[in-house]
Amino acid sequence: MKDFKKYYTFPAPPEEVYLALTIALSIKLWSGAEAEMSTEPGSEFSLFDGDIVGKNLEFEYGKKIVQQWYFEGQQEESIVTMKIHEHKKGTSIELLHTNIPDEVYDEFVDGWNTSYFGELYEFFDGE
Repeated sequence: MKDFKKYYTFPAPPEEVYLALTIALSIKLWSGAEAEMSTEPGSEFSLFDGDIVGKNLEFEYGKKIVQQWYFEGQQEESIVTMKIHEHKKGTSIELLHTNIPDEVYDEFVDGWNTSYFGELYEFFDGE
């Protein structure tokens, strides 16, 4: 198991970035894929047409998102924590994704950089 931590910046206010990550219709707009999302702790979610599934654990409006991502057969919980901060360029997200299975680690790092936050950045940069 490996952990991944990285900071990302976006040219938009923190509240807009938070809403883009927590409203299913917004997620579909920037990802181009179906999404099921709720800000109710304990609710299940599905992103990228079901490629990513898990459970929502904690939300702090405009500041923090904590989720458990499911990996088949995994014993330890894989937790994604996104801390959202104001930044001189708009918003900074501190991402920490723990307990990523070794065999999919590189794929997930690439996914964070290109698909997840890469597409979100393009969404805000193109406005």
